[in-house]
Amino acid sequence: MKCVKVPLKQTNDTRIKLMENGLMNMEYRIKTDSEYGYIPINEDIDDYNIVDIDLEPMKKVPHNFAELLDGELTNEEIENLRTSFDTIGDIVILEIPDELLDKKQLIGDAAFKFTKRKAIYMKKSAIKGTTRVRDLEFLSGTDDSVTIHKEHGARLKLDVREVYFSPRLATERKRVMESVKNGENIIDMFCGIGPFPIVIARNKNVNITAVDINESAIKYLDENIRLNKLKGSIKTYCGDVREVSESFKTKFDRIIMNLPGLAYTFLDVSFNLIEDGGIINYYEFSDSYETGIKRLTDAADNAGKEIEIINTRKVKSTSPGEWHVAIDAKVTKK
Repeated sequence: MKCVKVPLKQTNDTRIKLMENGLMNMEYRIKTDSEYGYIPINEDIDDYNIVDIDLEPMKKVPHNFAELLDGELTNEEIENLRTSFDTIGDIVILEIPDELLDKKQLIGDAAFKFTKRKAIYMKKSAIKGTTRVRDLEFLSGTDDSVTIHKEHGARLKLDVREVYFSPRLATERKRVMESVKNGENIIDMFCGIGPFPIVIARNKNVNITAVDINESAIKYLDENIRLNKLKGSIKTYCGDVREVSESFKTKFDRIIMNLPGLAYTFLDVSFNLIEDGGIINYYEFSDSYETGIKRLTDAADNAGKEIEIINTRKVKSTSPGEWHVAIDAKVTKK
């Protein structure tokens, strides 16, 4: 390999000069001995001492996911896969379309090499059942579905096979946390492993009641309470919030209702639990805000209350034309 031979102390300065002029061969490693440095070059260069030396090739590392699948998938197919990654801690969950299922192992191995995460899984079903879990198929890495996900300084332990968790709601959880005031009494009606409660209680001195019907979710929430240093307190309940809430002796300043497929069926419960002047953070799947606002308005009327819509936003896209939408409503007595 053609190299520029320079005194050892001049190696780095010469390397920088050659790189700046596009003359250094980046496919080979620089070699040094006790006296000299040998820098690979693309062509003979005047004013330098040029020698032939055996050099070690640089290990080629793919710069992106596309390089690993080049020639196997089209650019459009690769781009669609790239946007469907969910990275949870050291686990990646892929959504592979039916037409590419015959290449699922190839895709899984490529994702493992590119992301360097512990395990790659593929979604096998939609979220289903009252416990909100989905079937997953292991593709590559180590088949260990327990991980710790870090979000806004919080540590969230979970088993992706046993509970539902979306890392794509991180911004929304931070937004809600920032709107919370110290001293609030809060209930998260469908808390899962506790991302809303943990993120809020790490930053605000509040009392949070966290309810979920999934026993595994509550088990991990209890662990997450121990894993994190909290300014506030969290009390957990396992069960259907409609039944569990019958024993509550207090009203709440804020109610979080992040169960977008079914939250509307619990609006009667939330309006019974809300303190006068309290806030409901309500979520649903919809193509607009109108349906959710009407549901909140009707539930308020039935409870003898009224609402003021203080914020609406699209949290994330769920399918073409449909969104996971958020509506914040202030509730007062008529």
